[in-house]
Amino acid sequence: MLSNTTRSSGIEYNRNGLSNDVLLDLYRSMLKPRMIEEKMLILLRQGKISKWFSGIGQEAISVGVTKALENDEYILPMHRNLGVFTSREIPLNRLFSQWQGKASGFTKGRDRSFHFGTQEYKIVGMISHLGPQLGVADGIALAHKLRNEKKLTAVFSGEGGTSEGDFHEALNIASVWDLPVIFCIENNGYGLSTPTSEQYRCGDLADRGVGYGMESHIIDGNNITEVFSKVSRIAESVRQNPRPVLIEFKTFRMRGHEEASGTKYVPQELMDEWQLKDPILNFEGYLIEQEILTSDLKETYRSEILAEIDENLQMAFAEEPITSNSTQELNDVFEGFEYQEISPSSNNGNIRFIDAISQALKTSVQRHENLVLMGQDIADYGGVFKITEGFVEEFGKDRIRNTPICESAVVGAAMGLSINGMKAMVEMQFSDFVSSGFNPIVNYLAKVKYRWNQNADVVLRMPCGGGVGAGPFHSQTNEAWFTKVPGLKVIYPAFPYDAKGLLNTAFNDPNPVLFFEHKGLYRSIRQDVPVDYYTLPFGEASLIKEGEEVSIITYGAGVHWALDTLAEMEYDKADLIDLRSLQPLDLDKICQSVTKTGKCIILTEDSQFGSFASEIAAQISENCFESLDAPVIRVGSMETPIPFAENLEKQYLPQERFREKLKDLIEY
Repeated sequence: MLSNTTRSSGIEYNRNGLSNDVLLDLYRSMLKPRMIEEKMLILLRQGKISKWFSGIGQEAISVGVTKALENDEYILPMHRNLGVFTSREIPLNRLFSQWQGKASGFTKGRDRSFHFGTQEYKIVGMISHLGPQLGVADGIALAHKLRNEKKLTAVFSGEGGTSEGDFHEALNIASVWDLPVIFCIENNGYGLSTPTSEQYRCGDLADRGVGYGMESHIIDGNNITEVFSKVSRIAESVRQNPRPVLIEFKTFRMRGHEEASGTKYVPQELMDEWQLKDPILNFEGYLIEQEILTSDLKETYRSEILAEIDENLQMAFAEEPITSNSTQELNDVFEGFEYQEISPSSNNGNIRFIDAISQALKTSVQRHENLVLMGQDIADYGGVFKITEGFVEEFGKDRIRNTPICESAVVGAAMGLSINGMKAMVEMQFSDFVSSGFNPIVNYLAKVKYRWNQNADVVLRMPCGGGVGAGPFHSQTNEAWFTKVPGLKVIYPAFPYDAKGLLNTAFNDPNPVLFFEHKGLYRSIRQDVPVDYYTLPFGEASLIKEGEEVSIITYGAGVHWALDTLAEMEYDKADLIDLRSLQPLDLDKICQSVTKTGKCIILTEDSQFGSFASEIAAQISENCFESLDAPVIRVGSMETPIPFAENLEKQYLPQERFREKLKDLIEY
């Protein structure tokens, strides 16, 4: 009679009713990534791959967690989780090609190592900033929950990553929303060279679950039967009773952060101690002792895996270096979008700018059953501007969701919703607050399509702008932070008609759209706007006034300032162009106007240096130089933060300077 429990080199194995076949599968599944890693380390020394982050000694976590999940449940792994990829049975030639930057990989040579995802295998890889993937897991799990699917999401973090704000934000959201997420912390002793004693002061990282009202566990990360059995039980419980669970896996990193960094900073006695706890050698010894694994079967496994590695390496090496051209590269920055124009009806209503935004939101939620609106105070309260007032009564709190004050994780959750087949809107209560969510916007949403062909179907609403005495933290117009980031679309309307049609289009577009709404226009501008649904295209500026002597190019509140100035001056010889769309930009209309008039002035509310006006001026200089009869003039706000007091704010904003510069340009 074989014993149920055996201790081997300090690891106590309990088969927990697992069959011999399951135990052998777990062993073989750990052996495979170990043997791949050993081969990769040889290739690294030979210069045939560029970098390697070793997971040697941590295989039981990757394999045990992956085997405990269903194949259609998403996993978000990190660098040391090769076992996740192999356990999902990704063809090795594709993994090897990925690491060599070849076409058979998953990123077309645009990203390396494990910085990729694949919908086919329900794996979403990390980015180097680590933390955002935790919020992404929240969004994936939220989609499952909204569809009443008994599915969970597992996401990995190292102990170092738990110091990031994204970790706390993601756990908080998951807890408040009862999301079916298993947060897996691989506590392997070191974040690069920084030991845990310099990373945190709590006894165990699992203790942090208490602060979020979250169930937590500590598992021996080197014990494959404990990992697989306990995670399997937890996973099944989470499927039946959706909630987040925090698991701290105790393990150790046996090699450097990456191979070039080495391990000289690790005490040798610590290395020796953990070497005795090798998850594969110990489990192998247990299986042999229990007469489950024989020497012949062990050699068979090794021979089969080695043959698979060699065969697939040859396929990857034989593959030609990847080639591309500028057209292919540019075409992969955005998800393809075929704009469908829906013409407005003749049934108009005279409404404010804020009403146009509210109408577009409501009709878009009605048209897109998979659209979720998220933001601080947007549910029962209706948002600080009351734009979503009454939405909860019509659509319910599942789709009109108050969020905790954690912009980064909310943006990540929006990305996760998109990955799992839904649409998301995030309202930044004020565009100023986007700085707290900047990283996932510019490094995740903007790059994800180009990196691994996953679109980000996310609209970020950005109430912005000065003139209302709101001071430095509620008055910025910060569109230039984003117009330079490939992969983001930036829209900035000036009139209710444009706002409604363009926002409708934003929700149809499967790409990330930052939609700037000048809050000073919310209740000050009215216009006849079609009552029914309609769309307007991105990338088409509006020629509001026509003249022959000067071109005025602006957007947002600047359009109204220009109109007021022209009326005061009684000047009717200017082209006035309202850009409406900053990215994509209607450069053709700009150049046509400047070529006609020979003079150009660009007005922005942003501080002038480094503003979007500077980019427009550069484009005009490059494309219209021979038509110019005067220097291209930029007018923007002062190079200071936005002040609060009325007189100081008036001095800061560019209206008076615009009037003076326009007169100078006319007389030039």
